[in-house]
Amino acid sequence: MIKHSEEFKQEAVRIALTSGLPRARVAADLGVGKSTLGKWLADYRPTDLVSGPQADLALENERLRLENRILKEERDILKKATQFFAKERP
Repeated sequence: MIKHSEEFKQEAVRIALTSGLPRARVAADLGVGKSTLGKWLADYRPTDLVSGPQADLALENERLRLENRILKEERDILKKATQFFAKERP
């Protein structure tokens, strides 16, 4: 069993909370189990991550990252569809 440093655990929590990626993906990218990451989140998540107006900005940032990822996926699908239909035209 690998013993991770406190800094590694805190950085993993920061990435999980701010990246907008699914926790399973973050855990896989870091080479740890999903349940391990979940335990670190419970242990290291600040009780007052941000306060007041900062909290609103953090929520808006998270929402915009998700929206941005969805829009990129939609754009990629449309690009592929355009290429597909362009090949069929004589």
